[in-house]
Amino acid sequence: MDKPDEVISFFPGSAAPIQAHSQTQPCGFSVPSSACVRESREHLPLKADPGILSKHHSSLTVYTIPPVLSKNKQCSYFLRFTCRHHIFRMSFVTSDPYIFTSDTMPSDQRFYPPLTNGMLGWRVFSDMMHMGGVYNGEGGDCHRANLPCPLAVKIQLEESGAHTYSLDTHTGVFTHSVCTASVCATQTFYAHRHYSNMLVMEVMLVRQVTTEEPITVELHSSFTPYSDDIVFHSGPDYRGGRHIHGQTVTPEVPGHPCPSVHLIWTPVVSSLTLLPNQSESRWGFFLVVADSAEKAHTFFDTGLELIANGDLRPSHCRAWVELWKGGRVEVSGPDTLCRAVIGCLFYLLSAFPPLHSVSSLFGGVSPGGLSNGKQGQDYWGHVFWDQDTWVYPSIALFYPQLARAVLEYRVRTIEGAKTNAQQQGYKGLKFPWESAVTGNEVCPEDIYGRQEIHINGDVTMAFQHYLYLTQDLTMFQEGRGSEVVWGVADYWISRATWSAEEQCYHIKGVIPPDEYYFNIDNSVYTNAVARLSLQFAVEVADRLKHPVPAEWQEVADKIKIPFDPELNYHPEFDGYKRGDHVKQADAVLLGYPLGLTMTPEVRRNDLELYEDVTDPKGPAMTWGMFAVGWVELGNAEKAQELLNRCFSNIQSPFQVWSEGSDGSGAVNFLTGMGGFLQAVLFGYTGFRVQKDCLAFAPLLPSDITELHLQGLCYLGNKMDWLLRGQEVCVTLWEEAEEHCPLQVILNHSGTSFPLKPGQSVTFPQEPGQLQKLNSTPSCWPL
Repeated sequence: MDKPDEVISFFPGSAAPIQAHSQTQPCGFSVPSSACVRESREHLPLKADPGILSKHHSSLTVYTIPPVLSKNKQCSYFLRFTCRHHIFRMSFVTSDPYIFTSDTMPSDQRFYPPLTNGMLGWRVFSDMMHMGGVYNGEGGDCHRANLPCPLAVKIQLEESGAHTYSLDTHTGVFTHSVCTASVCATQTFYAHRHYSNMLVMEVMLVRQVTTEEPITVELHSSFTPYSDDIVFHSGPDYRGGRHIHGQTVTPEVPGHPCPSVHLIWTPVVSSLTLLPNQSESRWGFFLVVADSAEKAHTFFDTGLELIANGDLRPSHCRAWVELWKGGRVEVSGPDTLCRAVIGCLFYLLSAFPPLHSVSSLFGGVSPGGLSNGKQGQDYWGHVFWDQDTWVYPSIALFYPQLARAVLEYRVRTIEGAKTNAQQQGYKGLKFPWESAVTGNEVCPEDIYGRQEIHINGDVTMAFQHYLYLTQDLTMFQEGRGSEVVWGVADYWISRATWSAEEQCYHIKGVIPPDEYYFNIDNSVYTNAVARLSLQFAVEVADRLKHPVPAEWQEVADKIKIPFDPELNYHPEFDGYKRGDHVKQADAVLLGYPLGLTMTPEVRRNDLELYEDVTDPKGPAMTWGMFAVGWVELGNAEKAQELLNRCFSNIQSPFQVWSEGSDGSGAVNFLTGMGGFLQAVLFGYTGFRVQKDCLAFAPLLPSDITELHLQGLCYLGNKMDWLLRGQEVCVTLWEEAEEHCPLQVILNHSGTSFPLKPGQSVTFPQEPGQLQKLNSTPSCWPL
């Protein structure tokens, strides 16, 4: 006997059909042990619709059914899809740490899960969304432009039912289900991972009991085609899709063009009905956003083609499978820690564009991500040092192409950085404390833009990190990375002043990372990162045979790094008094990520002194840096104790972070997630990205039995690292395109382990280096 048919419906101009997925697709569907659905083939005149499908598929039959009346008396045409395979139902697996499930949504809507893909950002059920790089407002008024979201829809049944809300981080799919005695209604949302201009909603109705009665579900929409940030006009419908377009009200820089936005979507009807002869049916709705009508049409065509081929959700899921294959961090330990690590990496990856097309439209990573940043909230969607110092390192360790996207974003802002420096009376490049598209300073409060200048060193440190991990000199040649590095060096030279009394260079009138203090001199972090910038500028110039101004090395060698020899610690700045309260990690960043040479005693003193005076309600990334420091000193239990403080910043059930431990501040706080992940990736492994190697010094706390890093990328080689017990196992599974063989060398014994594709090497948990084989002439000589 043939398997029963699945019935999937489409409203031309209103909804789109979604083909059922095969059993092999990792899209959160499971095959029930018994599926019985009534055959649904009315004897009506049928014909294929060439306007929707470009070709026929043997497994897919398309019929056009005469119009019927929906509940609101609107005339709709159905396309009925019949597929000869089992019906698939959504399965919630709460024991899977990658799936965050609850029967209620957070009481604070700020902690609804965001769905983003590097191009579009939306908080589920919100009536507004954002597009990367689209801001409204001049200078300090610049903020992410709100775009109305046609998928701001909630399903509602007449009878009460049990609600389930689930975020599947395997595939970036959010699901809301309502089940009653008669029907189970499910709506799913996802920001398409491969086609990043697309946002999708699917609705599925499954009859629970045998009955001949129709079942209707209401779709409550809060969508209106208006925005305070964009003047929208109606465009002509396109292939059944509604079309609005407009420009932002005010450009970021006077005289610059205002960005254009085109939005096309399949309109959402007010209700959906499961007909008497249907046991199950599914509807699909999607929208596309672009900066021109031509692109919007192309993206909409792509959406319809994906639907016709049954590949809308499968293509999205495949992209997430590819992304997770490229980098994954899994911990065997407390459930809260495991889920926190997964959630952090999921939300960080969601902030970046697809692997296959790292678009020039990528607008950087803001503290709250693309789903947040409207006027007056979440730092208005601006890009800070949060991107380069807190988010970037964990991503760069696995995905060099995404790391390069961050650097290319900074390259696109070079002209703005020149303007900032000139306006302040300095040479070179002054990257903005708060950046949007142009690189001009857009911080609403002028003092931060003028004084929080450590951003310059943070930017160049990301370039240095990238070069050491990839040996990609093209980024510094035709990619203009050298302009960034040298321009920042010129800025530091013009900013530093010579102190005849102390016989060293000072940098005066700054705000350190600890923003409780203004207009101070010689911030220890600022001066230390400036020195790194200058040293790296010399290095890049040497590599590219570029003349090296003598001042670069001169200032690097003689810049003041505040130190108290009596108390044996680093004061935050000139005049800092031991015991004064601080906002966040500052001087403790000297050890990591800056790598300032110091004795273990000094490192311990810095950690202990500043732990006692750091604001417990300060930004979430702070305690991760303390944790890294304590692992350096061999105290993994102390490190874990401090890292556990971050859990108060994680809001249940969807692992959305808040900036403050009391839920205040920015939400979907990627900065805090980045700091937390670095504590795992650079703390418990001891990884340090150095000029000639990736150093490591693994040490796990007692409640973590295993740490598995999949897809780590060094000099183009992809590998897995497994820390378990007292051993480390490294497996190389993909060689670099330009042959660059590697070896592991242990510090204590001097033992060397060459890495060969498909083979694992196991060695004791002790410090060592991952580096190139000395006999490899094809590798870039460091």
